[in-house]
Amino acid sequence: MMADITPILERADANLPKSLDRLFDLVRIKSISTDPAFKADCRKAAEWLVAELNGLGFTASIRDTPGHPMVVAHHAGATADAPHVLFYGHYDVQPVDPLNLWDTDPFEPGVKELEPGRKVITGRGTADDKGQLLTFVEAARAYKEVHGSLPCRVTILFEGEEESGSPSLKPFLEANAAELKADYALVCDTSMWDRDTPAISAGLRGLVGEEVIIKAADRDLHSGYFGGAAANPIRILTGILAGLHDENSRVTLEGFYEGVEETPAQIKVAWETLGQTAEKFLGEIGLSIPSGEKNRSVLELTWARPTAEINGITGGYTGEGFKTVIAAQASAKVSFRLVGNQNPEKIREAFRAYVRSKVPADCTVEFHAHGGSPAIQLPYDSNLLNTAKLALSDEWPKPAVVIGMGGSIPIVGDFQKMLGMESLLVGFGLSDDRIHSPNEKYELQSYHKGIRSWIRILNALAA
Repeated sequence: MMADITPILERADANLPKSLDRLFDLVRIKSISTDPAFKADCRKAAEWLVAELNGLGFTASIRDTPGHPMVVAHHAGATADAPHVLFYGHYDVQPVDPLNLWDTDPFEPGVKELEPGRKVITGRGTADDKGQLLTFVEAARAYKEVHGSLPCRVTILFEGEEESGSPSLKPFLEANAAELKADYALVCDTSMWDRDTPAISAGLRGLVGEEVIIKAADRDLHSGYFGGAAANPIRILTGILAGLHDENSRVTLEGFYEGVEETPAQIKVAWETLGQTAEKFLGEIGLSIPSGEKNRSVLELTWARPTAEINGITGGYTGEGFKTVIAAQASAKVSFRLVGNQNPEKIREAFRAYVRSKVPADCTVEFHAHGGSPAIQLPYDSNLLNTAKLALSDEWPKPAVVIGMGGSIPIVGDFQKMLGMESLLVGFGLSDDRIHSPNEKYELQSYHKGIRSWIRILNALAA
């Protein structure tokens, strides 16, 4: 049932000053998940959220895990058959080092004006992810204060380990699948296209991480005495890595492109209207020429095509000066970003088979897996996507756009695989929010209109 939305939006506007105070209170809690010294602060943040949600009429509780606690909350909908959504966010934050590069205390938030008409909220976690998750909580607050109920049945899951790899999350989902399953998940840990254009992320690339170690002689060798006769693992490894791509920058692994579909023509046309160019995109980092598959736009390369990237190489002497040795071993870290229906384990096995085929008989190779998750793709004609797109377009100066994401959010895959739920990825961050870096900020407009956006989305989903 769709409620009269105007008074709810007006209430959200009136609530903004106190809403900011609540955000400041949450940001002041030093919930750095990766540092054991802040374990008590992580629990304090979870307790703060439980208290807020219970105060709004949710049934909320802390759920202990081997790591930092989860926050789980439930609220009934306006009707028994109202749609059921699971909203996910995380209350933990990244460390603040190096502290001397911050302009202000990272845990003493405030609002400052960057330029006339543009204000930002400063502090660690304002954009990633405390400000983002509170946009939804404050939307629920405004809805409840006006109508006394929520239009959808809502389950909330806030975790405290996202910034440290989410080690407790998958076991928690497995143990509580029946309680957490909903019609679909809402995830806010994403960004807008620009300050005036909201975005829905329809695709997330998957990820396979591999470390490969090639060993040759039983010790480092004098390159004058053994050079030309003994196998050099650095040479072997770099040759293998160079062979991962052909002259058109396509990945050469057998079966690598199985499950990769072409981006629909109408989506590519829509992306072209965004005005992104290789020169603009790469110019920000001092480059200008795309290195990926030929005849693909930069957005298609980063959002919709699979990749193989070499993330690090070690071997031999790398200290000051010069040492003429043939190293006993060399290693590399390689990651693959996946799209469509590519199978992470098949990609891993194809990579290992390829490497083994290139290693000389008197050398050995070891592999160490570093995670693997499939890509996520929401159908471009999904009712869920189109409903949210219309709702967002009613709120922002420019219509919402459907984009892809080059990165990976493993929880979205877990929701799909373990709970059978599609995820709607809507966030209000910007590319210059400096998440994970000193001077993190969140646009005041993102926070304010983010609250209003969730009101519109919940209302539209209920209809």
